[in-house]
Amino acid sequence: MNKKFLDMAIVESEKSVKLGSSPFGAIIVRDGVIIARAHNTVVLKKDPTAHAEVNAIRLACKKLGTFDLSGCDLYTSCEPCPMCAAASTWANISHVYYAADRKDADKIGFRDECMFNNKCRVPVKHIENADAVDVMKNWHKLKSRKKY
Repeated sequence: MNKKFLDMAIVESEKSVKLGSSPFGAIIVRDGVIIARAHNTVVLKKDPTAHAEVNAIRLACKKLGTFDLSGCDLYTSCEPCPMCAAASTWANISHVYYAADRKDADKIGFRDECMFNNKCRVPVKHIENADAVDVMKNWHKLKSRKKY
């Protein structure tokens, strides 16, 4: 863990506020080199997935030309929400370091605590369809498939 990178994530969160968005920032580092820095743009882009962590992951993947960020660390101004934590897992981020936690976010009106406890989850219903399963099976048979 390098406090310098955590401080940079906090600077990104301040930048986000100055630009009219939420107080969240993130930095992705590999071998001590900054690969990407980003802040929350949910309000600015009208995109609920444009969290600082997701934005940083997208930028890092684009810069490195891969969807696999193994060996990279994520520094973020606040504990990642479940979506951002899952995105970090899918990207194979090695470590996540954060400053403020979900309770701090909850105190200023964000629903992180609720999401972590599955108390505000959108209802999800499975509608069985063999065609969807067939597409998955066909993909699995491809020699050229790329697993992640």
